[in-house]
Amino acid sequence: MATSRGLPKPVVTALDASMILGVRAGTEAHRFIGVWVVVVKGRVFIRSWNDKRTGWREAFRADPEGVIQIPSGREVRIRARAVKGERLLEAVDAAYAAKYRTPASRKWVRGFARPRRRSTTVELLPR
Repeated sequence: MATSRGLPKPVVTALDASMILGVRAGTEAHRFIGVWVVVVKGRVFIRSWNDKRTGWREAFRADPEGVIQIPSGREVRIRARAVKGERLLEAVDAAYAAKYRTPASRKWVRGFARPRRRSTTVELLPR
């Protein structure tokens, strides 16, 4: 069962353990896009590296509904909400740094902490 605010605990646990999340933004059928996912206090967040007009974030801005694919292959209907609070953005920065710690990930973690990419932070909520 979902809390009033977040995704069901088993989904959050699976996403917290996963390095990549499949996201399909909007309601039209198309392929899943792999994105890095983090969990902060039981809440699920993603950020866009390339904020293109044809990307998943813009699709969510036009239509906040979508679907995620958790590691088991199960699909979960979600809605996306933009994140703006500075403390929450800092917590998401820290979560990316803690989760993606390999030397190869450092460049991406630093990039995600830059203002342009921080502004693309989206929380995934149940639909």
